[in-house]
Formats: sequence, structure tokens, C-alpha cells
Amino acid sequence: MTKLLQTLRDINELIVFKHSVFALPFIFVAMIVASKLWNGSMWFGWGLLFLGVVCAVSARNFAMAFNRYMDEDIDRPNPRCASRPSVDGRIGRSNLILFIVGNALVFVIAAYFINSLAFWLSFPFLLILGGYSLFKRFSALAHVALGVCQGLAPIAGAVAVTGEIPLWSLLLACASTFWVGGFDILYSLQDMEYDKKAGLFSIPALYGKDASMFISRLFHGVCVIFWFLFAVAAGLGFFAYLGIVLSAVILWKEHRIVAADFSKIDRAFFTLNGYLGIMFFIFVWISLW
Repeated sequence: MTKLLQTLRDINELIVFKHSVFALPFIFVAMIVASKLWNGSMWFGWGLLFLGVVCAVSARNFAMAFNRYMDEDIDRPNPRCASRPSVDGRIGRSNLILFIVGNALVFVIAAYFINSLAFWLSFPFLLILGGYSLFKRFSALAHVALGVCQGLAPIAGAVAVTGEIPLWSLLLACASTFWVGGFDILYSLQDMEYDKKAGLFSIPALYGKDASMFISRLFHGVCVIFWFLFAVAAGLGFFAYLGIVLSAVILWKEHRIVAADFSKIDRAFFTLNGYLGIMFFIFVWISLW
């Protein structure tokens, strides 16, 4: 039992499960909006809720584990990453492969039981999720690539409920892309010097702190615009717009924290963005209700 619990702790450390708070709220935002517009009710059923959670968790497990597998040579010399289970030997590469393949199969099978479009999209979705891990080796667009991975969440939520890809889900996906891309640039400031030495193509390593802060602010400004366009396209009400304004304030606060003290990047990255996603969902839910 002790060994099993330790294995579960190692897996949790590997995939950083608590960061699921970034994707899950926007999947459920898309699902309740789609259900309200499609069926007249925000409730889409227990079966779809279960399958949606299974798809979200397995897809994220696949993406994180694949990233750890591909990045072992980068992570090993990096002091911030050297204690990861994929680096220090707690989870071997053969076990990591099994974990990756297993979660990919779970994702595809769960998508099959949702609807045909979800099933066929599961394959390119996995390619996109895995492809992110390669970008940092040759392109500063790695931050955008990670954002695109996040942007798949609202599209998947809408497809699960309606079997279609409505315009508002694409707008919400664009917002998620720039939201995650923006805070990933801030998060990468921690590794700026290491990335320079390793020859990686992060925006902080290529352009420095000031330019990175500006680009991140630009990304988040575009994100807010797309949130408003999403609300218009989905026909949402006052509380959704209020939630967007409050989300914009949180992003502003995030930039203030990082600009003042790099040591608080983790607080800005996880705490504030975690609150943002949950709050965004609540205000959209109130608006629909």
C-alpha cells in the first residue's frame, strides 16, 4: 500500500494535476453554453459529464507525460527541473511510455463514446498536444503552441455536447490560446538564463525580460478582446461581461506581481490564473442561469 501511494504521488508530481484548473473550467464553460444554446438547459447529463472529465484528464496526462519524456535531456541539467520523477529515476522511461500510450488510448476510447466528431478529432488533438514538446527546440512560437493546446479545451467541450464546432467555441479557443501563451511567457522568465545556455527558443531567452513582459501583456490584451467576442457570439448577458472585466483585472494584477518580484512568478502563474478560470466559469454560469 505504501509503495502504491508513493507511485501515485510520483505520478501526481509528474503531471502536476493541480494545474488541471487551467483547462477544466473552460471545457465546462463550453459545455454549459453549448447545452443552453442547443437544449435550452445548462445540464448535459451525467454520462457526458463523466466522459468529458475522462477525456480532459487523460488528454492532459498524455500531454504532460509526453512532454516530460521528450524533455528529459533538457530538464536534467536544469536545477529547477532536476528533481522531477522523470529525471531522477522514480519513473523510468519504459513506464513513462506505458503511461503515455495508456492515456492516449483512454482518450480515444472515451471520445468514441461521446460522438463521431469527437472520435475523429481525438487523433489530431493528440498530435497537437504532443507536438508542443518539440517547438521550444526550434521556435519561439512554443508559447503559442502551448496556448493552442489549451484552446482545444473549449472546442472539445462544444463538440461533446453538440457534435459541431460553433463560432463562439473558436473565439473562446482563441482567448484561451492567448491567455495561456501570455502567462507561459511570464513563467518562462524563471528559466531565461538556462534557456539561453541550452539554446532553447523561449521568448525570454531570445528577447529578454522587458520585451517578454510587453509581449505577454499584448497576448493578454488580445485574450480579453476574444473573451468579449465570445460573449457576443454566444449571446451571453451582463454577468458574463462582468466576469470578463474581473478576469482582465486579475491579469493586470498578475503582471504587476511578476514585474515587481520574479520570485512570485509561481503565485501569479498558479494562484491567480487558477482563480481566474474558476471565476470565469461561475460568472458565465450565472449569466446563463
